[in-house]
This record gives sequence, C-alpha cells and structure tokens, in this order.
Amino acid sequence: MQTQRPRQRQMPRQGRRPARRAWQPPRQPRTASALAALRALAPAALPRPTSKRALDLLLGSALLLLAAPVLAAAALALAVVRRPGGVLTRSPRTGLAGRPFVLRSLSTRRLRLDRLSRLPHVVRGELSLVGPEPLAPGDERGAAAGARDWRRELKPGLTGLAQVRHRSTMPWDEADLLDQHYAEHHRIALDLAILAEAVHTPVRRAVRGLTRHGQACLSDTDHRLPNYSAAE
Repeated sequence: MQTQRPRQRQMPRQGRRPARRAWQPPRQPRTASALAALRALAPAALPRPTSKRALDLLLGSALLLLAAPVLAAAALALAVVRRPGGVLTRSPRTGLAGRPFVLRSLSTRRLRLDRLSRLPHVVRGELSLVGPEPLAPGDERGAAAGARDWRRELKPGLTGLAQVRHRSTMPWDEADLLDQHYAEHHRIALDLAILAEAVHTPVRRAVRGLTRHGQACLSDTDHRLPNYSAAE
C-alpha cells in the first residue's frame, strides 16, 4: 500500500500582502435614498403669514368679490367709450425690498374705482391694504433720508395715513412724515382705524353733496303758505 505523504503548508511569499479594500460607508436602503431625493426636490417651507398679511388676504379677497361686478361694468363702459390708452393704466412701481412690479388700475377716478381695481395686487401680495404710497422707480422720495430705509421694510398700500390726512393743513401732516410715522408704528389697530377713515370720508362727502343738492332745489316759495303774498 502506498503511504500518503502529509501535505506541506505553503508559506505565503514575503513581499506580497493581500490588498486592503478602502473603507466604504454602509449602503442605505433604496427606500431611504428615494425619500432623501424627494426631500431635496420638495420646496422649502413657506414663511408663516403675519397678522397684517392675513388681514390683507382675507379682507382684500372679500372686497374684491364684492367689487367685482362694479369693476366689470366700469371696464365694459370704458371699453365701449374706447378711451385713449385703453381700459387699464400700467405704471411701474417699487414694492417691498425694492422689488419692481407693474401697477394696473382702471383709467377712471370716479367713485374711487381706480383704487378698488388695485385689489388684485393686494391679494397677490404686491400691495397691502394700508401702507405708504407706491412710488415709481427712481423717485427721489424713495431715497433713504437717514440710516433706516423704512420704505423697503413694508409694502406700499392701497390707502394709507398720508392719503386720509392729505387735506390737513398742519405742518406735521406732510405725506412723507406721515408715511414714515406709519412705518415706525404700524400695527393692526392702526390699519383698521385708517381703513375706517378711508371708507368714512368719501361716504360723508357723498351725503353732504346730496344734502346740498336737496337744499339747492328748494326755493323760498316752496314752503310758503297758500294765498301768501309778498306785500304782506
């Protein structure tokens, strides 16, 4: 019988060491990688609306719905008349943080329809219900007079403190000073007070106009007794 020789272990050759693999992070599951990709594609979280923006959105939308039939009728009337320049006037204005936008208004000033036609700008967030007057790009009044550029800190408004006090003759009731005062002290209570004054003033003027018209229609003979003569 042949005897089997014991196998000799082969000693590794010196100078040849097995290559070490570079360290690699553990692979994530496919679901985790898919979720990470979706999060990267998702838009950033929108900032929470402030109380002023909430007032603009809610009240501006309600006013726009109420004024829509009147605005549509006025636009139709302007289209029939074919006024030069078209139904809408378009003018560049400077908004929040100096961002420009095109202000569109009905080309009429009757019943404040030109102001009401700007309500879509309020809903979109380009204007606020209450704020300083929207200025054109390059307007000298838009230049910062001091260290604080307060016009860049808030949106221009549909109406404002300067608009409701423009008939005042007081020296401190200048438009720029009133707008700056509003920018430094604006709050919801002040916005509501300005909106109430903006509505109350034209209504009061309309009532006064109707009263004066009624008084003008009356003459001295309208309220005299029968058989009255001037000789008596």
